[in-house]
Amino acid sequence: MINTRKFLLTTLLVPLGATLIVTPTSSAATPPAPATSSVTADALAFRSPEAALDRVAHPLRTEPRGGVADLRPFGAMVGDAKVVGVGEATHSSHEFVTVKHRLFRYLVEEKGFRTFAFEAAWSSGLRIDAYLTRGEGDLKQIMDEEFQGTYRWWNNAENRDLLQWMRAYNVKHPGDPVRFVGDDNGFAGPGLYDEVSAFAATSSPGLAAQIAELYRGLRPATSAETYVNDYLSKPLAERKELAERTGRAVDLLKQHPGADADAHAWALQHAGAIHQMTTLYAFDWDNLPDIPAAMAYRDRVMADNVAWWQQRTGAKIMLSAHNTHVALKTYAPASHPHVQGEFLRERLGADYLSVGLTFNQGSFNAFNHDGVPERFTALPSAPGTAEHTLDKVRYRDYVVDLRNAPTAARTWLAEPHTIKNIGATYPGIADAPRIRLAQTHDVLIHLQQVQAARMLN
Repeated sequence: MINTRKFLLTTLLVPLGATLIVTPTSSAATPPAPATSSVTADALAFRSPEAALDRVAHPLRTEPRGGVADLRPFGAMVGDAKVVGVGEATHSSHEFVTVKHRLFRYLVEEKGFRTFAFEAAWSSGLRIDAYLTRGEGDLKQIMDEEFQGTYRWWNNAENRDLLQWMRAYNVKHPGDPVRFVGDDNGFAGPGLYDEVSAFAATSSPGLAAQIAELYRGLRPATSAETYVNDYLSKPLAERKELAERTGRAVDLLKQHPGADADAHAWALQHAGAIHQMTTLYAFDWDNLPDIPAAMAYRDRVMADNVAWWQQRTGAKIMLSAHNTHVALKTYAPASHPHVQGEFLRERLGADYLSVGLTFNQGSFNAFNHDGVPERFTALPSAPGTAEHTLDKVRYRDYVVDLRNAPTAARTWLAEPHTIKNIGATYPGIADAPRIRLAQTHDVLIHLQQVQAARMLN
C-alpha cells in the first residue's frame, strides 16, 4: 500500500510526477524528403502539423546573457497580459531555468513586468524579496534554509544567477525594483508569525494576547524540512485543531483593522498564509480519496496568492511553476481536478497567459523512490508523443503561439498526445499523461535538449 504521507512530501512541489523516459527512436537516418513544388509544399503544410508549426515558430536562445531581440515575437504573444505563467517539464533542468531567466529579463526591460512569482512558500518569498529589494541577509544562506525538502530542487546555480540578476537590477533601479513572491503553502516560516504578532501588538494588547495563544506551539524553531516532517507526524485530529486555531486568528484580524489599512491587509495575507499551510496538512493524507481535494486546494491557494499580489501591488507578474500548475486544464483529472492556471484564467480572463515548456531529450535531477537525489536521462521521444512531432520543427529551440496555429497544427494540437511531465520524484504518480495542448497552454516553448541543473546543496 502506498505511503500517502511520503506521497505528500514527494509531490508537494508538483503533485503530478509524470514520468516518461521513452524508448529511443530508431538510429537509422531518416531519408531526405523528395523535392516538391511550392504548390505541393503548401499542400503538405495543411496535412503535416510540424510543417504548419514550422511556419509560425520563432527561434529563441536559451542562455540569459546577451540581447533579447529574439524574444520580440514572444512579447507580441504576451500582449497586455498581467500574469504570465511559465512552466517546466522537469523541476531541475538547466535550460528550463535559464529560459525563464531570459523571459523575465525581457518582460522586465521591454514589457514593464516587476514581479517574479515562484513555486515556493509565501514566507520564503518574503525573505528573498527582502534580500532583492533591501539587500537583507546572505543569498546562499537564504537559499540553503528556504529551499529544503522537495523544495531543494530550487537550490541550484541557475536560480542563484537569476536572483543575482534581480538584485543587480534593483541596485541600479532603487526607485523601481523587481519583486519576488512565493505563492505556495507547504511551509509557513517564523517571519510570518512575527509579522502578524507585530501588527496585533500595534492594534491592541488584547488582540496580541489572543493571537499569541492561537499560534502557541506553531512558530517554527527548527529547519523547514524538520518542521514539516514533524508536523505531518501529528495525529489528524491535532492537525485539524491547529487549522481551526489559525482560522480563528484570521477571523480575529479581520475584526481589528487598526489605523493603517495597508498594514492590516498585509497582516491578513500573512495570517492567511499560515492558515493555508495548516489547512493543507489538515487533509487526511492516509485516505487516498481525500488527496484530489487537497491538491485542488493547494492549486487554488497558489492562484489566490498570485492574484492577491497582482491586485495589491498592481505589478505585472511572471509566474514560474511546473507545467502542471500553470496549465489551463489539468494534466491528471483523477488526482488533480483543478490547477492554478485554470483558477487564474477564471479570475483574470485574458490577463492570464499560460506558457508550457517541453523538451525532446536530456537529463534532470529528481528523487528516486528511496528519496535519494539522482540524475536521470530522458531518451529521445518515441513516435506518437507530442515531443516527437514538436522536435521536427526546423528550429532547435523555439516559441510558438498555439492560439494562432495553422489548420493542420490546430487539428493536431486538439488531439490527445503523450507528453513528458516529470515531477520532484521519478518515477512519479502519473506516468505519461495524455493532454490536448490546445486546451492546456496558450503558448509553447520547445527545447530540443536539456541538461540537469547544477545543484548547490
